[in-house]
Amino acid sequence: MAVPTLIDTIPDYPRRAAKYAPVSAALRAMYGYPGWRQAYPPVDELVDCILSQSTTDANKDKAFALLKGKYPTWEAVRDAATDAVIDTIRPAGLANQKGPRIQEALRFITQERGAINLDFLGNLPIEEAKAWLMRMNGVGPKTAAIVLCFAFNRPAFPVDTHIHRLGQRIGFLPQGISADKAHDVMEAMVPPDDYYAFHLNLIRHGREVCIARAPRCALCPITDYCDYYLFTIRVSTT
Repeated sequence: MAVPTLIDTIPDYPRRAAKYAPVSAALRAMYGYPGWRQAYPPVDELVDCILSQSTTDANKDKAFALLKGKYPTWEAVRDAATDAVIDTIRPAGLANQKGPRIQEALRFITQERGAINLDFLGNLPIEEAKAWLMRMNGVGPKTAAIVLCFAFNRPAFPVDTHIHRLGQRIGFLPQGISADKAHDVMEAMVPPDDYYAFHLNLIRHGREVCIARAPRCALCPITDYCDYYLFTIRVSTT
């Protein structure tokens, strides 16, 4: 007897999965199709993602720029006094946690690989690459997926705050699902070649239209496929 998978536990999964094609097409028509480009090298992407936890993009970017401006190499960050690293990244918030976490990650990479370099992840099987990254303290499925998707263009689908919110609103994800479990569901629904573009388009949609407090449904091109609109907004107006 086959062992049930996570997908087997998702209620109404075929209906949810069927949303992908029309939603992806509508978002492409609205925002275009972003092609992959490496914004940061892998180690930079890892540190940037650690800084991004529980803060705004603006604060994260400011802290990352300060860190790169003060320390010429990641080895210098690794070997610096922890208090100095904490002071440098204060704009990102939770600096007392993030500073030691960044240094721990850099030490872990050094111990495992002999140098601060993650290029080898591009050649590992994807699940092995995820598992390797998640051996680091503070690196979970989201951070691992971001590093692999954005630094390597590998088939990993990151689920951040916007994706988690939109996934549940649109109906890709059942209400109340954890962000960690949501990664596997989204990876099952979306073709791997579209992970990068669909992720970015969903994030843009979450920032510009399907905003957290008051989604702008009148401007949305996917209301015909959106559970929130069909079962909450439309019902309330009829």
